[in-house]
Amino acid sequence: MPTTEAAGTRHRLARIATEVLAPWVWVLGLPLIVAWKVTGYHLGETVLWGLIVGVTGSLIPMAVIVRGAKKGRWDSHHVTDRAGRLVPFAVCIGSLAAGFVILIAGGAPHEMIALAAAELVCLIAALAITFGFKFKISMHAMVAAGAAVMLIRVYGPWLALVFLGVGWVCWSRVELGDHTRAEVTTGTTAGVVLGGGVYLVLEAVLT
Repeated sequence: MPTTEAAGTRHRLARIATEVLAPWVWVLGLPLIVAWKVTGYHLGETVLWGLIVGVTGSLIPMAVIVRGAKKGRWDSHHVTDRAGRLVPFAVCIGSLAAGFVILIAGGAPHEMIALAAAELVCLIAALAITFGFKFKISMHAMVAAGAAVMLIRVYGPWLALVFLGVGWVCWSRVELGDHTRAEVTTGTTAGVVLGGGVYLVLEAVLT
């Protein structure tokens, strides 16, 4: 009985992490958090630039994915089946690319342009890895790790605590059987190197 209860608790904790720290949550919240700092804590500009990235990178793609899942096109809103990820990837890339163009045309802060570019690079790399190498890289891990690096850059080293959340969500994906350790490790590494790395480079170049 204790073993069964422990397993149930582990499953619930894993499910919470998978939902609360899902990619769409990071992609919606991160731009607003970054924009708050880089706009000098200006509410109007924070909402404007943050939501351009959040809506095009998160809400629009998620609306399409959820709708498709309800119609049975994908196994769930997390699209755990590797073969079913092509259309969701295409929608995410197309929508965020539109947001990226709007940021440039609207004269957004260079940090926001760098953030959107880093997200685009991660999506394109994930698409290539998923279908080119037929390897189901963990988007939960990739997005969370990349976001952690960006937050550290914007707010300081104390935000390294966010990596506790990264570890939690990586554990959850393995615990739920949606990914292997190799898939979450690859996702975390790609998030740090591509997501975080591209952001750091572009932020410096565009300054």
